[in-house]
Amino acid sequence: MKTHYISPDILTFETIEAILTQKYKLALSEESKKRINDCKAYLDNKIATSDKPLYGITTGFGSLCKISISTEDLSQLQANLVMSHACSIGTPIHKEIIRLMLLLKAHALSLGKSGVQLQTVERIIDMFNRDVLPVVRELGSLGASGDLAPLANLFLPIIGEGEVFYKDKIYPAQEINKKFGWEPIALGAKEGLALLNGTQFMSSHAVYALLKAFKLAKYADIIGALSLEAYDGRIDPFLPQIHEARPHPGQIETARNIRSLLEGSEFQQIEKTHVQDPYSFRCIPQVHGAVKDTINYVASVVEREINSVTDNPTIFLEDDLILSGGNFHGEPLALVLDFLSIAVAELGSISERRTYRLIAGDRKTPEFLVANSGLNSGFMIPQYAAAAIVSKNKQLCTPCSVDSIPSSNEQEDHVSMGGNAATKSVKVMENVERILAIELMNAAQAIDLQRPTKTSPYLEDFMAEFRSIVPFNAEDRVMYKDIENAIEFLNQGEFANFK
Repeated sequence: MKTHYISPDILTFETIEAILTQKYKLALSEESKKRINDCKAYLDNKIATSDKPLYGITTGFGSLCKISISTEDLSQLQANLVMSHACSIGTPIHKEIIRLMLLLKAHALSLGKSGVQLQTVERIIDMFNRDVLPVVRELGSLGASGDLAPLANLFLPIIGEGEVFYKDKIYPAQEINKKFGWEPIALGAKEGLALLNGTQFMSSHAVYALLKAFKLAKYADIIGALSLEAYDGRIDPFLPQIHEARPHPGQIETARNIRSLLEGSEFQQIEKTHVQDPYSFRCIPQVHGAVKDTINYVASVVEREINSVTDNPTIFLEDDLILSGGNFHGEPLALVLDFLSIAVAELGSISERRTYRLIAGDRKTPEFLVANSGLNSGFMIPQYAAAAIVSKNKQLCTPCSVDSIPSSNEQEDHVSMGGNAATKSVKVMENVERILAIELMNAAQAIDLQRPTKTSPYLEDFMAEFRSIVPFNAEDRVMYKDIENAIEFLNQGEFANFK
């Protein structure tokens, strides 16, 4: 059994992907345990000795911060917070994102600036390890006072409330808690606030979207190279001299990838009768490259965020300070999640244009990539589906971060809407995966129609693997199953490891 020990060390995308894909268990390092215990002891002492109000600890929340809470009600205050704020509604989010929320919250709390009990963090880890996943729904976060509503739903089971996924079914949390002998935790002062204040709903969606975006950017190059071959495209636009004259890193990387992917191709040895290709082929380095540069920028912001303390107030033992600030505000994530959606949607937009060119019949392949057209419609309608999805992405890519609706009696008078930016980013990633899968179906069909000419050894291996899932289309058959299989091929495949 592999174990990841949560510590103050930076949590990277590589580590997170390994935890998720290789089914790591979580545990707290001794350093993290010490930080959590020291911070809790400091907070308890401060409450006992200070006569000043401490926001969210000895006062109400939001615009109710002017109301003081008696010492005997501090625990109930925190439980009330979790119950009253559990207002996420709509469709349950992906279970993998719920796992990420548990992981990222445990990591943030372990940094020792939140004042929580050790047993609370250990319960979060227990839920992760036992695959007990609280039901969190996609709507309800303003992305400002942290992701209040979805994080409240995430932590209802800790106090014996709410629902959980267990073995692919939804159960009352009380039932599963009883199964594992988990007693409801009596939340300490500030503890409910520490659980709910934070950006883990946004950042978990961001991590999930980025892990998919990393793969999509690689697949876009591979599939784009295959389409270039199928369309009898020229290699000239990918030669290094062009990209050294405009040295954007992603552009240089993409051109190098395409040259490497096409190394040894028989298609590239055939003399071209045309002098230029359409932009969707010729400008692959410029478009794919700009997307890669954007993904890398977004990843730098998200990695910084998931290794930050984002609840409020924040406790600084070394300075003897408890400070109320705004680290829960999701603006950094809202902006980059909008940017990520816009950028990756462009991979889908240019992909659909290549698909359209492949079925046009204006080079070396028949119209709609099928013999006996008329009787057969061939690949006519998959392009419709791709176009519809591209159009949907354009609607989804309207920025969420430009909106703000005040809340909490104007105490929270500017919000990021990063929760909506987060959920829509995942939808855009999944849509682009579908569009690329459709392009792959068309490119593979166009290559096979030009046999016995072979593409490069790498792409031949890629084609062979794909053909074991989606066979050549000799005549009309039910197409949605092929599309679903192509999507699953991209989702599960290892070819995205190409560098």
